[in-house]
Amino acid sequence: MNTLERFIPRKKASVGLPAGTLSPIAKTENGKTNLNLLTYDSSGAIKDIQETDIHQIIIRIEHKTNQVSWLNIDSLHEIEVIEAVGKAFGLHPLVLEDILNLTQRPKFEIFEDYLFVVIRIIYWDDSIDEVREEQLSIILMSDLVISFQEAESKIFEPIKRRINEGKGRITSLGADYLAYALIDIVVDNYFVVLEQLGEQIEDLDEKIVTVPDSSTMHEIHKYKRELIYLRKSIWPLRELLSGLARGETKLIEQETIPYIRDIYDHTIQIIDINESFRDVVAGMFDTYLSSISNQMNQVMKVLTIISTIFIPPTLIAGIYGMNFQNMPELQFWWGYFAVLGIIFIMMIVMLFFFKRKKWL
Repeated sequence: MNTLERFIPRKKASVGLPAGTLSPIAKTENGKTNLNLLTYDSSGAIKDIQETDIHQIIIRIEHKTNQVSWLNIDSLHEIEVIEAVGKAFGLHPLVLEDILNLTQRPKFEIFEDYLFVVIRIIYWDDSIDEVREEQLSIILMSDLVISFQEAESKIFEPIKRRINEGKGRITSLGADYLAYALIDIVVDNYFVVLEQLGEQIEDLDEKIVTVPDSSTMHEIHKYKRELIYLRKSIWPLRELLSGLARGETKLIEQETIPYIRDIYDHTIQIIDINESFRDVVAGMFDTYLSSISNQMNQVMKVLTIISTIFIPPTLIAGIYGMNFQNMPELQFWWGYFAVLGIIFIMMIVMLFFFKRKKWL
């Protein structure tokens, strides 16, 4: 993906289509949508089901009582799976369209029976050395959470372990706490990415001061672009969490709201870190130009000193190079050695003078 598409995704394929039309996303090698159903209750009864038939999963969910169900769907290649979920749980066609439109900004929408949330999962891709992001859509109902991941990932493995081990409050509280836990782990991952990005920016800052070269400017532009890219995902997240923390929907219990406020505080910290990094990178341009200018001044100083040292010998050589007949020194047998000696002494004296003045 080129730089322009990262910031302004192209949507030629959807132009002119009716609202709510589901468009397939690009397929991976197998082109399969993965389904995982996890159910649990406060007594510790847990069932983790890997299923290939969405209709069987829907039947299992409909027969669950007094349990929290978490349906995770990733690799959204099969439109019929999304349509089946939408039909079974009464999701609005525009919600289904937003789930498959992977260019959504973070947002939340409140419906009568469910809450729809979109956030961005970010990670550092070492293979291309840049920040990548994926879309995560969450549907929250009274006892059900459905998460739609753009691609298969293991970001939610710690939450599954906590459920299986019965650790923390996640098994004793409802589906709203599970939705909070999913958002929380995504936001925590932002700190990991920013920490990695910060280390690279620090290394670049040292490089600019010590050995700036032609590639440094390209690196500055790269990190400036990555921070702008991160900002596009982080800032809307603040609005999203602020809205959820106000408790405008009955689907979020009062017990869960303090935890959402905690994520909101983390988001403010992330924004502050990102803005600080942007200021540092912006200052790198001035530092780079100052380093290059200082480097050039050092070169010019050395060349100027060398030129200054050779001016007197050039003058003497020029005078005695005229070869007039009335110049008595031309007849001295030691004249050549005397002139060389004078030139050498003058050069030594000038070097000593420059050293004393700390020009060298």
